[in-house]
Amino acid sequence: MNGIGELSMGAAVACLGAAVCLTGGWRSGERRARLLLAGGAAAGTGSPAWRRATGGTRRIRGRLRAEWWALVAGLVLSVLGASALPAVAGAVGVPVLRRMRLAGRARRARDRRADAVIALCGALAGEVRAGRQPGEALLRAARDSGGLGDAQAAVLAAARFGGDVPGALTAAARQPGADGLLGLAACWRVAVDQGAGLAAGLDRLDGALRAERDQRADLRAQLAGARSTAVMLAALPTLGLLIGTGLGADPLYVLLHTGPGLGCLLAGGLLEAVGMWWVARIVRGAEAAA
Repeated sequence: MNGIGELSMGAAVACLGAAVCLTGGWRSGERRARLLLAGGAAAGTGSPAWRRATGGTRRIRGRLRAEWWALVAGLVLSVLGASALPAVAGAVGVPVLRRMRLAGRARRARDRRADAVIALCGALAGEVRAGRQPGEALLRAARDSGGLGDAQAAVLAAARFGGDVPGALTAAARQPGADGLLGLAACWRVAVDQGAGLAAGLDRLDGALRAERDQRADLRAQLAGARSTAVMLAALPTLGLLIGTGLGADPLYVLLHTGPGLGCLLAGGLLEAVGMWWVARIVRGAEAAA
């Protein structure tokens, strides 16, 4: 047991050192000394070798995505518990966490594009109300807001050369988060075919899109409590391991090297995964219903 304790202490020290290296903690004193010797120069100045070294450290931290910390944690627990199971679990968690990170990035991209579409509708209404023709107004509004996304060239070409602007806007609305362009295409078609006021239709569309965005933001604020509760419940097993270790019970040995412990670990991991999946399903259902 003493040998396992010494091995655990050595692994903890090594992991702490690796974390400090990644965050640049050991270099903070040297960085301050260089700044003082440089006469208070701004950060980022110094010798080319020093800039290359700090740039390399930032690139390493940038490449170490959040999901890879699951593998790091698994390796640490494997060393502390003298078992390969935590490392395998950490490796399995890498693609799951990557999927979650990419889904979050896609959701933020959709929100930014939806905001850009709202800005486009507002800017276009202002340009039309200022007396510009719809085609010219769309050229100016799209340049300032960027609400058309990757389809901006096609839409602006249709507006500049008398093409099918509503069709181009409908095609642009297929981008994630650009659903509001369908309303813009409808307003454009009604204004051109029936001579209706484009600015009035754009004002109503802008108000509807803003109300929908506010509703989504309010729903996410209401669901934030459920998400926080799920995260807290998911972290409780880790707290239990820490408490057991502090009491000298050696829970890692019990969980990884005994039959009842392995059974409890398997059942607990399965229930944890099912619970997280169920909470995520409830949240996605609520967002879809809204």
